[in-house]
Amino acid sequence: MSQRKRVKGPGLSQGDDGDEDFNVSQTPTHSQVQRNLERRSQDQVNQKVSELVQFLLVKDQKKIPIKRADILKKVIREYKDVYSEIINQAGRTLQQVFGLQLVEIDTKYHIYILISNLPRAEGENLRQDNQTAKLGLLIVILSFIFMKGNSAKDGAVWEFLRRLRLQPGERHEVFGDVKKLVTEEFVRQKYLEITPIPLTEPPEFKYQWGPRAVKETSKRDVLRFVAKIQGKDPTFWMSQYKEAEASTPPK
Repeated sequence: MSQRKRVKGPGLSQGDDGDEDFNVSQTPTHSQVQRNLERRSQDQVNQKVSELVQFLLVKDQKKIPIKRADILKKVIREYKDVYSEIINQAGRTLQQVFGLQLVEIDTKYHIYILISNLPRAEGENLRQDNQTAKLGLLIVILSFIFMKGNSAKDGAVWEFLRRLRLQPGERHEVFGDVKKLVTEEFVRQKYLEITPIPLTEPPEFKYQWGPRAVKETSKRDVLRFVAKIQGKDPTFWMSQYKEAEASTPPK
């Protein structure tokens, strides 16, 4: 297998997808990027920034994590010598216009997501612009996991969902294939992590919050949601309350 080179510039980091054409031999310095920009018109750069913003927004609609290699291959292409400037400008546009932030959630494989910078009102779903039934179900699952000590066995999760009349083997009129939604879609979108529990027969799995859930909500928000649903004060669950308050950065 050939040795791949990676960059650690101010923009995104190179992912491994087998596309050697998009490796950068070294990290361009700021002055090198500026010289490269001088060889291109501002209109050309602006066009690439616009293309990248659209690409990222389309990916975000489906909650698909974004690989840096895909950005280089499908958008930046021959402009890779100024990729850091294009990505930085795109990031500013996303933040200023759409209230979104590009965040790296996997430093090994260089995978990114867009998260909302818009404030959330108490009890709302994770994304103000995506208050869907699926995210409503997701917040319920995240709440269950948190209240169980940040990790729940698959058997406990599905027993909980059955009490909500959601059967893993039956098609739901709103959610469709519930098992596929939970174990594939939410996992692919990085809202959930499902990992095998060693030395279990038959195999068992544990459910935990994924990196997108960590970025888009907080334990404090989730505990408030649980308290609102059950008509109690968050301090009723003192252990979870202390954990939620400790994990919330001061404003």
